[in-house]
Amino acid sequence: MYAMPLLEERSLTLTDEAATARLGAALAGVVRELPPTTVHVQLSGDLGAGKTTLSRAILRALGHAGKVRSPTYTLCEPYDVARADGSPLTVYHFDLYRFADPEEWIDAGFRDCFAEPAFNLVEWPEKAGRLLGEPDLHVLLQSDMPAADMSDTAAERRIATLRAYTPTGITLLNAC
Repeated sequence: MYAMPLLEERSLTLTDEAATARLGAALAGVVRELPPTTVHVQLSGDLGAGKTTLSRAILRALGHAGKVRSPTYTLCEPYDVARADGSPLTVYHFDLYRFADPEEWIDAGFRDCFAEPAFNLVEWPEKAGRLLGEPDLHVLLQSDMPAADMSDTAAERRIATLRAYTPTGITLLNAC
């Protein structure tokens, strides 16, 4: 899928929304400690797989106290939070679901967000194709079992497959 080689991969079972929140907190903890740099995390999965739930958990763990909106219609929601040392950290939360063509990534001017030190969290990265570039970490969220076999409890279970493509990605992965 990416030009860069996969460095490490790990799968986690997320039994419920609280487990998803713990994963988000683990990732956020690493991001808060990193020096100012660009961190790129991509989230993939079917509709309802938990991408926005994980994004919301990450933002909450980074200290954002306000409403976390799904950027499905705005395409990008920026958030200003603080790093562990108190310095500012900008988070760009993208949702590219509505893109019909990868060129829309360029037309929207989002490349600029990746040119500055920021945490870029991208849902539906496949909609931008190769124009988006390689992530530090790619998270694939999938249901744990077929819909026909799900009980109410099983419906919440997800498998999160985390794939690291950079040393920063490995640092994120090792926190989980």
